[in-house]
Amino acid sequence: MSIPEHDCVRLRHMLDAGVDACTFLEGKVLDDLEKDRALALAVIKSIEIVGEAASRVTEATREQIPAIPWADVVAMRHRLVHGYYDINLRTVWDTVNDDLPPLIEAIRSMIV
Repeated sequence: MSIPEHDCVRLRHMLDAGVDACTFLEGKVLDDLEKDRALALAVIKSIEIVGEAASRVTEATREQIPAIPWADVVAMRHRLVHGYYDINLRTVWDTVNDDLPPLIEAIRSMIV
């Protein structure tokens, strides 16, 4: 089953923003994220983009990539956007380091 072009575009957005978030934290420690507001905002924005793009991927395409926890990805975006005043940077750190690498690989396996 092939993926429609409009979903490929969204998957590429997810991939690019996920890679950005990982790149921003490359060689960093949690303390760097907590002390560097610009870094934190860049990483948070990247995660928001991943979630926003995920929310626009059709159900048919989501079913083709079950390795991605779609509801969780979208929920994280909502939490960051709507709870902007109370973001736990440890959760952001864990998301980038634990959750984004498998998401990136799942997307790459479908569109590259």
